[in-house]
Amino acid sequence: MAVLVTGGAGFIGSHVAEALLARGESVVVVDNLNSFYDPQLKRQNLEAIDHPQLKVIIGDLADGDIRAQGLEGVDRVIHLAASAGVRPSIEDPAKYVHQNLMIPTLLLESMRTAGISKLVWASSSSVYGDHLETPFAESASVMKPVSPYAATKVGGEALAACYNHLYGMDITSLRFFTVYGERQRPEMAIHKFARLMMQDRPIPQFGDGSTARDYTYIGDIVPGVLAALDRLGGCHVYNLGEAEMVRLDRLIAAIGQAIGKTPVVEVMPLQPGDVTRTNAAIQRAQTDLDYQPTTSIEGGLARFADWFLARPWLWQDT
Repeated sequence: MAVLVTGGAGFIGSHVAEALLARGESVVVVDNLNSFYDPQLKRQNLEAIDHPQLKVIIGDLADGDIRAQGLEGVDRVIHLAASAGVRPSIEDPAKYVHQNLMIPTLLLESMRTAGISKLVWASSSSVYGDHLETPFAESASVMKPVSPYAATKVGGEALAACYNHLYGMDITSLRFFTVYGERQRPEMAIHKFARLMMQDRPIPQFGDGSTARDYTYIGDIVPGVLAALDRLGGCHVYNLGEAEMVRLDRLIAAIGQAIGKTPVVEVMPLQPGDVTRTNAAIQRAQTDLDYQPTTSIEGGLARFADWFLARPWLWQDT
């Protein structure tokens, strides 16, 4: 049997698919190659993970035929396809409700019809809202999201609990904390800042630099996803983070050091929907999944920089 990875041409999805293939799994990827960012970058991701045991289906999960094709011969699903980003969700909340709530509902219904009961899916640290107490534990209330994106992830977790209760499906929700690394999406902060530095353009720093995030290297995230897949049973929620807060000003300086450029910073007001800090409590994942992140921000940025600098088309005008 195979594993379906939705959104498998994207950043996290391509790494997860690659790791599954490396351990001998057959993998089906479904991705619509949408234009949220350059589809050619997603095609390059697929080329990087090309494998005899990889089947790629280009199509939209809103299409029942595409869902049926993706689920054929599959016994487990990793659902990573979604509309991402806090700020875009404020501009188009209906799109985010469709992609992040309606599509998972359709997928769960198709899984149920096909007799497939095992699902790991991507939630987000954004469900915690602007919590002041750190680190964020899975037991904390998530009923005060500060963006439509976050609200759809809260709703997705509720949907998972519902399908576990009604149909006994084994579903694990993974709250990712600001994942970065090779193949990172170009609109995400680390990739965007590196590109601007290489173009000798200023970095938009929202706030005074004191906001902080728990940046998690992709090489630490992927083993957590696979461990969740291997230990599916019941309905669970786990934080996957690095368990360290990194200030924005430290991040900008570290990116500059990694790529050999001196950042020029343009201070701007905080944006609606942004939170002041994120920080993962990972004891539950450590205990249940043997999740052990080990990559410092400097170490992860060095690996990102090696990948980024080897691909000048990522910042050069064409």
